[in-house]
Order: sequence, then structure tokens, then C-alpha cells
Amino acid sequence: MKISNQKILITGGASGIGLGLTEKFVEQNNTVIICGRRKDKLDEVAVRFPKQVIPVVCDVAQEEEVRRLHQWILTNHDDLDILINNAGIQNRMEITDADFYSKAITEISVNVLAPILLINLFASLPQIKAIMNVTSGLAFVPSAGMPVYCATKAFMRSFTLSLRKQFESRGIDVIEINPPALHTDLGGAGLHNGYPEVNEFITSIFQQLEQGSKELTFGYSKERADENNRTITAIFNKMNA
Repeated sequence: MKISNQKILITGGASGIGLGLTEKFVEQNNTVIICGRRKDKLDEVAVRFPKQVIPVVCDVAQEEEVRRLHQWILTNHDDLDILINNAGIQNRMEITDADFYSKAITEISVNVLAPILLINLFASLPQIKAIMNVTSGLAFVPSAGMPVYCATKAFMRSFTLSLRKQFESRGIDVIEINPPALHTDLGGAGLHNGYPEVNEFITSIFQQLEQGSKELTFGYSKERADENNRTITAIFNKMNA
């Protein structure tokens, strides 16, 4: 599946994996709409690619802003081809922390509720060809210091499997992008120094995409996905025959 000459919406498209995806899709002659909270970061990317990147401010933690984004797309870009749910928050915290619940609500809103709502809203667009959800290698085995983040990614992996099955008859590709830890600022600046660079990951998953894979993995996330699939694939197919 080689993607070119498409219109793509990427949440969190101005930094980290989202920025890597934006740059690669621009390279392949796509128009990319990027959304995020920080107008300055969005504008930096748009200045680099003035003809191909369209910035729009949207805090996906807020349901009303997600719905406003949907209406803006319907008004200005109803020929949207691909939705990529990339925006994410990763908190390291203890359940006894005073602000645990409030942080958990925001994390769940960004990592789970926003993608669900966006898919629900955009899946009815006649032009939609693909939905891509960014999960994590932590969807398979959690890191106890990030309990909510890991749980949200496990949710999104499960949800993506079900979504792919539901959309088979509609001709909409549902693709999981499953990264390991990468050199980004996710969770805080400097926490992921020493991990693989985003461009290595992006190069690998685009090769997999061109080969027709629906599950794009890299490094230890590939190892975990392969082991998980050996365990559940036959059972999943039997349950959903």
C-alpha cells in the first residue's frame, strides 16, 4: 500500500512520531492536515511545507474541540482520505499521587476517547480509505510506572483489531502503528534519550506499509507483536468467523 496524492489528518502531527509521519507523507506528495494544542509548533511545520501542510489548533482532550475539528474538516476538507490517531500523553505516576485521577482522565481522553470519537465521526465520510491508530509495544506488557498509558495502548490495540474486522466489508483499511520506545519527548524531555531515532522507525514502517502490512512494528514491539499474534490469531479468527 503506497500512499500518495491523498489528504491525511494526523493528530499530534507537529512533533515526535506525528512529525515523522508528516514529513514522510509530504515526501510522498500527500496533503497533510496536522492538529495539536500548540499553534507555534504547528506553524513551524507549516512554514517548512507551505503547499502541503495545513495546521489547525485542536486540543483532542476536549470533546467540543474534537467535534469542532470534525465540522471544520467537513466544511473545508470533506475529501479527507486517511485519519491517523497519533496524539498521545504518557504519565509516570503512582495511583496514590494527589493528582493521579485528574492526570488519568486527561490521559484516557487523549489516548482513547479522542481516537474513538474521531473514528466514529470520520468513518462515514465517503472518501475515507484508511484509519491508522498509533499504539505501543507497551500494549502487550505494561510498565508499572505508567499504568494508565499502558492500559490505554492495550485498549487501542484491542479496539483496532475489532475495528479492522468490522470494516472489512467497507473497504476501509485499519492499520496499527506499534512503536517501541523511541527518541522523542513523550513523557518528558530526555526520558527517551538513547532509544532509536524516529526516522529509523518511520523508514521501517513505510516499507511494511508498501508491502501491505496492517500491523507496522519495529524492534522490540515487533518481537512482542509476533509473540502475541502466535497466541491469539487462531482464536480471534475462530471467535469472529
